[in-house]
Amino acid sequence: MHSDPDRAQRAAGALVGSAVGDALGAPFEFGLAGDFSARFPVPGRGEEMCGGAGWDTGEATDDTQMALHVADSLLANAGLDLPDIFRRFQRWAAAEPKDIGLQTEDVLTNGMPWDRAAQLHFQVNHRAAGYGSLMRATTAALYFARDGRAATMDAARGIAALTHGDRAAWEGTALFHELLRLALEGADPLAGIPRALALVHPDHRERYATVLAPGWHPDDATEFNGAVWPCLGSAVWALRTTASYEEAVRAAVDLGGDTDTVAAVTGALAGARHGIAAIPAGWTAPLHVPLPGAAEPGRTLRLADLTELAHRLDAPRTG
Repeated sequence: MHSDPDRAQRAAGALVGSAVGDALGAPFEFGLAGDFSARFPVPGRGEEMCGGAGWDTGEATDDTQMALHVADSLLANAGLDLPDIFRRFQRWAAAEPKDIGLQTEDVLTNGMPWDRAAQLHFQVNHRAAGYGSLMRATTAALYFARDGRAATMDAARGIAALTHGDRAAWEGTALFHELLRLALEGADPLAGIPRALALVHPDHRERYATVLAPGWHPDDATEFNGAVWPCLGSAVWALRTTASYEEAVRAAVDLGGDTDTVAAVTGALAGARHGIAAIPAGWTAPLHVPLPGAAEPGRTLRLADLTELAHRLDAPRTG
């Protein structure tokens, strides 16, 4: 076990770890708790990256695809260009990805401008606190981590608001950004939760304080883990109660429900904590991320591509 990976290892671990969790959990989505360990009772064999439910072995889902479109925008524009991210999301949605969240699809196709589409959806449906902004947040969290706590949390809110009109989604994404920032620095993200909660909007602080508390268990959730706060809470629980990347992601997938997203969020945090070398080679070898809507038709990213991308996102910026 690499107990103290350097920052480059942690950055690569975050992005690859998120994509691996996404691909590992995808075949088990909407399954029952315990399905994963029932099928793969012995850890360490590397056979768990199995594919299924419409996904090829090692294929990441919309969670990672959207994250990569965010990354492309941040790097192309040398910073945050919200209209550009929204346009990239629209092109992705129009390219018929295998999976897309119902709310996200509606926001991206309702014909409204980038700064009004999500709010309109929220006004009409009164429900917009899904995990869709959290699932794609790893790349932006990497990019803004060096800018500090307040800046990375604000960037998270802005990107989340493109598709989610409920502030609960913004605040959960902001918390994730801050926890990943701490992990990238080699600090304990769990120890930083109280300071991060102090920057959460007062209307939403209590719900996040509840799910991020040391004694909380996913069984205590009052909503399905497709909601943003139990999703983040489940990921933090998996990180808190395990000692390795593999254990954390196994625990996340074994919760059942929205396994790809809970495992993607868990994988980012656990990958940053333990470093890319802690991710089983049997899980990274088949990993691939098709990218509908990319400028290059047929673009697919694999391990080496994701590692390089993570380093570019995390690189110090000048000027």
